[in-house]
Amino acid sequence: MRSGGCRGCWRRGEVKKGRSRAAEACAQVFDAGEMFGIMQVEEVEEEESEDEAAREVRRKKPNPGGELCYKVIVTNENGLRAADPNSIFLIDHAWTCRVEHARQQLQQVPGLLHRMANLMGVEFHGELPSPEAVDLVLEEMWKFNQTYQLAHGTAEEKVPVWYVMDEFGSRIQHADVPSFATAPFFYMPQQLAYTLLWPLRDLDTGEEVTRDFAYGEADPLIRKCMLLPWAPADMLDLSSSTPEPPDEHYQAILEENKEKLPLAISPVAHPQDHVFKVYTDIQQVLSHLTHPRFTFTQNEADADILYNFSHFKDYRRLSQERPNVLLNQFPCENLLTVKDCLASVARRAGGPEGPAWLPRTFNLLTELPQFVSYFQQRERRGDDNHWICKPWNLARSLDTHITKSLHSVIRHRESSPKVVSKYIESPVLFLREDVGRVKFDIRYIALLRSVKPLRLYVYDVFWLRFSNRPFALDDLDDYEKHFTVMNYNPGVVLKQVHCDEFIPEFEKQYPEFPWKSVQAEIFQAFTELFQVACAKPPPLGLCDYPSSRAVYAIDLMLKWDNRPDGKRVMQPQILEVNFNPDCERACRYHPTFFNDVFSTLYLDEPSNCHVTRLV
Repeated sequence: MRSGGCRGCWRRGEVKKGRSRAAEACAQVFDAGEMFGIMQVEEVEEEESEDEAAREVRRKKPNPGGELCYKVIVTNENGLRAADPNSIFLIDHAWTCRVEHARQQLQQVPGLLHRMANLMGVEFHGELPSPEAVDLVLEEMWKFNQTYQLAHGTAEEKVPVWYVMDEFGSRIQHADVPSFATAPFFYMPQQLAYTLLWPLRDLDTGEEVTRDFAYGEADPLIRKCMLLPWAPADMLDLSSSTPEPPDEHYQAILEENKEKLPLAISPVAHPQDHVFKVYTDIQQVLSHLTHPRFTFTQNEADADILYNFSHFKDYRRLSQERPNVLLNQFPCENLLTVKDCLASVARRAGGPEGPAWLPRTFNLLTELPQFVSYFQQRERRGDDNHWICKPWNLARSLDTHITKSLHSVIRHRESSPKVVSKYIESPVLFLREDVGRVKFDIRYIALLRSVKPLRLYVYDVFWLRFSNRPFALDDLDDYEKHFTVMNYNPGVVLKQVHCDEFIPEFEKQYPEFPWKSVQAEIFQAFTELFQVACAKPPPLGLCDYPSSRAVYAIDLMLKWDNRPDGKRVMQPQILEVNFNPDCERACRYHPTFFNDVFSTLYLDEPSNCHVTRLV
């Protein structure tokens, strides 16, 4: 994070190692533009002749800073020429952070809250950060935030970062036909990010510097939604219905994934005493698969079973060259394991609103207008409006954010492909004697033996994860209050309870809800999900490939709900389905786990295994 440095516009070629020449010269907020005589910021004052209608139109134009009205104009006496290589400039960043760290930085970094409040037009007086001022900045920052993410590195390093341009860059206004463009630029020698600014056409002295806040989006309705943080609009008349996407949507996903569907093959038959050669790159399998009918090979060409960690793509070639080789994945299984596909496929069970066992979910890329309408409808009715933004295809709660800000959800669309789901505001809680009543989620392992006929099993042991702080609908950036994934952070407590201990304690806390009945509802949800996911041919559904098998982890929570007769019930809520889940705890506490998995999926011998057949 940088809260100091040059706060103006830097010309290309004047950035040196360490501080730039421009940074050394800048003493006032807007001195960079004035120093170069290129551009400067002007405050827009109301004209005496301006009537109230005109004033209202001007104030409703997209403008960072709400009631603050500024514009940046070209002051160079010769104007600017788009073809001139010297007409490329650098804008410093006043603040860079990840969303989950924003509140802490505003509270702890000296001077940051003062600067952001001044930049965003938030009133703040006094020396110590006040909770009210911090909250206002955290809301207003979505009018100023820009984003980028690194293309390489670990999953954590590739999580998007957000930044606020300095006082100069933040005063550049929106225009549907802009005069300038901007883009983030990472300067490796300094390990710092800047924003590039360049003209899109020749400009004369006095012309305004503008950029398109919805750059790259041509659809008028989507643009209107994207500009809502700056230009409020009523979307209540728009339908919030989200029917399942057309068939072409799934075909496009197949092509984007570069997945080649297999040819039709016949199921392979092996003798009863056949010993399967397994090729795998998963250490947990290598360490814990001890069944005598499976042996390991380091030669992939010799294998009867390919049990790989990464996704397989070319099923067509495999079906042609090695149709008898068994796999640990199905073609088109991304319809289950990618969150936007999961939501769209689930609508086959519940209609446009989705089934009762899945939180209401919108694809922010394709269903932003429907979400905005639904949000505003709930807001008008006074319904709870807490939402959770999730990347389509990340696990471990990475880049996942809880908010009740419509502006925040809209802007998160720009960082990476995301869905937004209704946050469970009334979860079933578990009383931890050391903490209090906390959120928890449950992980089941599902074993898919075949698509046609559908043969689905679930492992008899389930796993639990707990929050570390009592639940309440506040402090939405408090990870240990609102999230349950604690096993990847060595700095936090990891509460573990075996399911055999959990069940009697759960029934003690909720005597009207025997676990057997709750689990029956969970299994019914699993059954419906896999039935609709396998009901249509690929790429609209999972592919019926006889050599495929798969292991999935299904994460879920329980929420309180009321049925039409007024009866209060615990409703399962499926959160996500994971391919090739981490089975470290399963192996540690149940050494026969992979023996049971392989016996069920590859030997068709589930009878002596710790599994229950659902379908």
